Amino acid sequence: MQNTFEIGHLSREDKVRVMEAIWEDLSKEDEEIESPKWHQKALIETEKRLELGEEKIVDWSVAKKELRKRFN
Repeated sequence: MQNTFEIGHLSREDKVRVMEAIWEDLSKEDEEIESPKWHQKALIETEKRLELGEEKIVDWSVAKKELRKRFN
């Protein structure tokens, strides 16, 4: 069954609520979703770079600002 929902008329706050409700529903099925094989490899590689000092942990709010500067 396909259900079309027009979101263009919703306020930003309502869009966030809808998005959160969808995410909450999807996250209930986490165990059913198999992570792709490349994902585990990427996580291991990132952990190694972190241990070697080649990666740094950045606060999410700082990362968002940097990404917005880079891609806007």
